[in-house]
Amino acid sequence: MSTAAATTKRVVKPSERLINLIVAPHVSEKAARAGEKHNQYVFRVRREASKPDIRKAVELMFSVEVEAVQVVNVGGKTKRFGSSMGKRSDWKKAYVSLKAGQTIDLTGTAKA
Repeated sequence: MSTAAATTKRVVKPSERLINLIVAPHVSEKAARAGEKHNQYVFRVRREASKPDIRKAVELMFSVEVEAVQVVNVGGKTKRFGSSMGKRSDWKKAYVSLKAGQTIDLTGTAKA
């Protein structure tokens, strides 16, 4: 029996890696205001995601043209669990500005 078969790694395609960078859309009052005022969409992204990677991922997933990307590292809150202290995980969010006339349908409703 060959040990090479047991130690092979799964090869991840570049497009699959990009799709996994975006975790979910971030829904909040501030995100809604940014969408209405500046045609921006807010996404929760993986901590290792860079601006060029986020741009490519959004363009690939939603078939839109991205104008700019701003990222924010959000620190996790410190919380008390009984007598001990704990900390929520840090995370990253991305504000994605689209070019004029571009939109993303995040509701998931089918168009007739």
